[in-house]
Amino acid sequence: MSLTFATDASDAIPLFLVEASALEGWMEDQPPRVVRWLDAIGFKAALGSAVVVPNAEGQPELAVAGFGDTQGRARGRFPLAAAAAKLPKGTYKIASDLPAGDLKTEVLGWLLTGYSFDRYRSQSPAKARLICPEGLDAKAIETIATSEALTRDLINTPAADMGPEALEAAVRDLAKDHEAKVDVISGDDLLAQNLPMIHAVGRAAEQAPRLIDLRWGNAGPSVTLVGKGVCFDTGGLNLKPGASMGLMKKDMGGAATVLGLARMIMALGMRVRLRVLIPAVENSVSGNSFRPGDILSSRKGLTVEINNTDAEGRLVLADALTLADEENPDVLISMATLTGAARVAVGADLAPYYSDDPKIVSALENAASAVSDPVWRMPFWTPYESQIEPGIADLDNAPKGGFAGSITAALFLRRFVDNPSYTHFDIYGWHPGVAPARTKGGVGMGARALLEALPEILDLT
Repeated sequence: MSLTFATDASDAIPLFLVEASALEGWMEDQPPRVVRWLDAIGFKAALGSAVVVPNAEGQPELAVAGFGDTQGRARGRFPLAAAAAKLPKGTYKIASDLPAGDLKTEVLGWLLTGYSFDRYRSQSPAKARLICPEGLDAKAIETIATSEALTRDLINTPAADMGPEALEAAVRDLAKDHEAKVDVISGDDLLAQNLPMIHAVGRAAEQAPRLIDLRWGNAGPSVTLVGKGVCFDTGGLNLKPGASMGLMKKDMGGAATVLGLARMIMALGMRVRLRVLIPAVENSVSGNSFRPGDILSSRKGLTVEINNTDAEGRLVLADALTLADEENPDVLISMATLTGAARVAVGADLAPYYSDDPKIVSALENAASAVSDPVWRMPFWTPYESQIEPGIADLDNAPKGGFAGSITAALFLRRFVDNPSYTHFDIYGWHPGVAPARTKGGVGMGARALLEALPEILDLT
C-alpha cells in the first residue's frame, strides 16, 4: 500500500476542487472544449464525484473533483478522498485553493485511501497519486497516515497472530524504530509486582498476561497513554454468544490506538516525556478462569466484586492506571474498546470521551473539528457512583440495571486515578462499512485529535 506522496511532478495532472455552487463560475474560465466535455457527461460537482478531461490527443489535461455543498460535507468526511478513489491511475496536483487546515486534512484523507490490509491476501494498490501541495509538511502528513495504518493493521490482525506475545513484539518493534525503552512484566511476576487484576483476567489463556511499558523522551512535560490490550475476549465464564464474539479481535483497539498516537508523537519529535502502558491479555475460558462472584484485590488496594467476567477491560485498565497515576504525569489518557453502551449512545463514528479538565476539553473539541477526527464529551456523572458500589466489596465491575453503562465504566476507572487531567476514551475501533479514507475494519479514533490538541494542552506552542 502507498501512504506517501508522489514526488515527480513533471507529468502531474492539475486537479480542481469545485463546489456545486461555484461550478458555473469556474466553467466560465475554462476553454470551450472543457465545458463541452463536462456538460456532455453531466458533471454537477456533486460531493465525491470526479472526472478527468482529456486534451486533443486523448491524454488527461485536467481533473475536477466535486465538493458538493456545505450541507452535504457536514454529513461526511474527507470529500477529496471520496473523489480520489474514483480517479484513474496518474499523478495529480491540486490546482485550487482551500483553507490550510482543510487542505491538510483533505490530503491526509487522500493518503488514507491507499490503506489496505494485505497481510493475508494481496490487495489492489491505489491508482491515483498526489503531489503534496506547497506549504504543507509532507513528512508530517505521511507520518500521521502511516501511524494510522499501524493502528488499523494491529486491529485487523486476528487473535491467532495478535495475541499478547505478538502485541508485545509490535511494541518492541516500534520502540526500536524510535530509540524508546520497553519493560515487560508477565505471568506470575504480575502478582509479585502488585498488578493482580491484570493477572486474574489473563491467567486462563495459553499466552501469559503482561504489562507492556514503553518510555520515550527525556525532556518536556510528561504524557502517559494507557491502552486496553485485550487481544481476544471470549467473555470468560460469562461466555459471549457467537455473534458477539465475532469482532473480539478488535478488543485491543485501545492499545492499537495509543500505539498509533505514540508513533505520531515520537516520529514528529514532540517535546514530551512519553510513557505508554498496555495491559495485554486474553480473556479466555479454562479451569483457572476468574469467576462471577470472585472478589479481586487491585494495585490501589480497592476490592472489586466480579459480577460479570465479560467486564474485564476495566479490571486490567484499573491496575495499569494506578501504576500510571503513581508518577503524576502532566496528562494521563486511557483509550479502550470498553462498552457496547458507548456504541448505543453515539454510534460507530464518534469517539466518546470523559474529562473534567476544562483546558483539555477546550483544546480537544477545537482540535477534533480542525482535523476531522470527531469526539463527543460524556459526563463523569458523580451521582451514579453508588451504582458501582456493591456493598460486599469497594467496587462492582458490572452494575445491574443496564443504564449508563459507559458512564459507570468511566466512573469505575476514575476511582483508580487521582490525577485531575485524567481523560478516558471509550472508542469502538472499527469502521463497519466503506467510507472515504476508511476501509471496512480497524480504525483509529481520537488519536489525531489528541495529537493536534496536545501542544495547546501542554503549552508547547
